[in-house]
Amino acid sequence: MSAEGRSKPKPQLPERSSMNAWVHIDTGLVPGGGKSLALMQKGDEFSIVVDAIELMNSTRGTSEEALAALTCERLSHTPAPRVLIGGLGMGFTLRAALRTLGPQAEIVVAELVPAVAAWARGPLAQVFGGCLDDPRVHLCEADVNRLIQSGAAGWDAILLDVDNGPEGLMRRANDRLYDTWGLKRVQWALKPGGVLGVWSGTPDRKFKARLQRLGFAVEEVRIPASGNSGPRHVVWVATQGAAAAG
Repeated sequence: MSAEGRSKPKPQLPERSSMNAWVHIDTGLVPGGGKSLALMQKGDEFSIVVDAIELMNSTRGTSEEALAALTCERLSHTPAPRVLIGGLGMGFTLRAALRTLGPQAEIVVAELVPAVAAWARGPLAQVFGGCLDDPRVHLCEADVNRLIQSGAAGWDAILLDVDNGPEGLMRRANDRLYDTWGLKRVQWALKPGGVLGVWSGTPDRKFKARLQRLGFAVEEVRIPASGNSGPRHVVWVATQGAAAAG
């Protein structure tokens, strides 16, 4: 990974008594995208921002947790599931997957931005709560597309929480995850009957229809960002081959 994508060292965090406003903690560049992510802190709350738009917040992860729970519960009869998560974020999806899956599961997390991976063990360590040290977890600093294309029928489930969903904000190359050819690559990478879970900041009828045309059985769930309040995000849970079988 090139040095330009790595987080630059910043001064130590301010004392808690001064944490009454948002403080810029660090910046990380998105490889190949030209945009930068800013890690912000206010007291115990953290936010990751791009172009003045908040991508994620440490106090609002209900929908990301639902992505993992709704997808991984479909694997309850799989003795040793292999799960690929695209996007580390603040670890909400990973932690929920660990709670849902059994001790024999293998979870590979692909994170494109080196700074995000570094923050997980640095300023966001308390948010992550040691989940990266779970022996079931492997963190890979890579484009999730590369892992999807690494082998046929390799995954029981693939969870995508990348760049705000099908209508991305950061990187045009992420579109190839969600277009028809990208979804065909996902089908190739999933085991028979495998499950694809996709998180999105907004509804997308065209994306749902694209999944259905490819033969996925699709469940769409709209979930508040935090508890029962805030904007509603969308999770699609798509089961491979189930539509055709039905």
